[in-house]
Amino acid sequence: MSDSEPKAGDQGGGSGPSGSDGGAGLTPGGELPAEAREIAAGYAFTGPALDLGALVWDGTSRPGAQIRIPLTMLNRHGLVAGATGTGKTKTLQLVAEQLSAQGVPVFLADVKGDLSGVSAPGQDGDRVRERAGQVGQEWTGTGFPCEFYALGGIGTGIPLRATVTSFGPVLLSKVLRLNQTQEQSLGLIFHYADQKGLELYDLKDLRAVVTFLTSPEGKSELKGIGGLSAATAGVILRSLTTFEAQGMGDFFGEPEYDTSELLRTASDGRGLVSVLELPAVQDKPQLFSTFLMWLLADLFQALPEVGDVEKPKLVFFFDEAHLLFKDASKAFLESITQTVRLIRSKGVGVFFVTQTPKDVPGDVLAQLGNRVQHALRAYTPDDQKALRATVKTFPNAAYDLEELLTSLGTGEAAVTVLSENGAPTPVAATRLRAPQSLMGPVAAEALDAAVRGSSLYGRYADAVDRESAYEKLRAAESAPAAAPAPAPASSRRAAPKEDESLVEQVVGSGVFKSLARSMGTQLGREISRSLFGTRRR
Repeated sequence: MSDSEPKAGDQGGGSGPSGSDGGAGLTPGGELPAEAREIAAGYAFTGPALDLGALVWDGTSRPGAQIRIPLTMLNRHGLVAGATGTGKTKTLQLVAEQLSAQGVPVFLADVKGDLSGVSAPGQDGDRVRERAGQVGQEWTGTGFPCEFYALGGIGTGIPLRATVTSFGPVLLSKVLRLNQTQEQSLGLIFHYADQKGLELYDLKDLRAVVTFLTSPEGKSELKGIGGLSAATAGVILRSLTTFEAQGMGDFFGEPEYDTSELLRTASDGRGLVSVLELPAVQDKPQLFSTFLMWLLADLFQALPEVGDVEKPKLVFFFDEAHLLFKDASKAFLESITQTVRLIRSKGVGVFFVTQTPKDVPGDVLAQLGNRVQHALRAYTPDDQKALRATVKTFPNAAYDLEELLTSLGTGEAAVTVLSENGAPTPVAATRLRAPQSLMGPVAAEALDAAVRGSSLYGRYADAVDRESAYEKLRAAESAPAAAPAPAPASSRRAAPKEDESLVEQVVGSGVFKSLARSMGTQLGREISRSLFGTRRR
């Protein structure tokens, strides 16, 4: 590179005026500088792609060099990172719009309450026109088809619930803040309930089972569950009681949300954007982050293997991802890693959204092939350490990445994605396009009308409390114990105690014989469980 050519380390951060680079972002000779041309060539894909924005070189936006993500690579997962206020939410909105336009459904978690605007056309203005001119974008205000959900109906949205038995012991342990030993014990309690046919639909069902196991009548049952002590069961019971007293019971129950609803397209062929409204539960981060993982785990279990596809079946944006990994058990982290690794072959792409890549465990980060890194701050020694760690996660770049990542402006990012042949593209400083939908929330009245007008509202609006473990155990308390029928003489010899299965121990108890009357054909049933101990459909 000659001395007259721009140097990579000279990358600027602010957004200059629309025509500041001669209208095409070129050198006086009519061409991009050699290193910039090399970067631009890495994004010249032949197939369908999402347009992120224009290359920035020497502090100037170059609309002739478009930075893109191949549609076929969206199931290779990704990371959107950056400090607060750098534009992560608008990046989610931009990508969601383009996925929807190409017929790909999208899931977004709206933690701050400002993503409902995806459903409404954006407002034209000087800033939008300026940004469009800088990046070579033909901007038109456009709204996209949306469904709005709320956890347990808390907030404005179609109520989204899961049954306790479907949620499983590993995920529930995360929200109850149980340690590893207690998590394993909770797994044994689920196993016990599964085999006895005690449906755990809501928290009172699980509390009833644990209460029974710690009662004088249930102590013999407790002894039959290896590794579960009365003391540990008591801790779990107290955690459940506290959790329920904090108003968490609404998130669990029926009707349970069918995650296949996330895969729908609108009547015009555009992908449906499913927005989970979380402002009303911002103070319950452990709960909503773990609930997002349940959605993903349930999709993983339900979807068939499809291998590589022309476009994803769904792209799932996992906002505030650091909350998911905070204080996570080893089993929990292993299950996340396995889910992310395998769900790609089911046509689902997952983007984790957080402040720095170090928020995501290395085994997960290694699977995120597409990166949109907004600016990082380096005010403290810890910030500087995080910055250096972030730089190490990028492929070799023509830029001084430490300087670049601290000088990016709002709405700018360092981008590297997987090309159509699966190889990483060169790192590109990018000025991102402006979303075409409303950059902010819609009016509360419009949001409420959209929720109540949905075809799903009637299906999920009202909670249902069917007969389950709570009712069955209460009925068993008041029913007289059934007298055991005498065994035939030929079968009176008891099997050795150590050879008895858990089912035999449970069925042999007097309390269970009483309980069996109300259980019918469900006696002896065991639910098949998969990752996170969640129920297989």
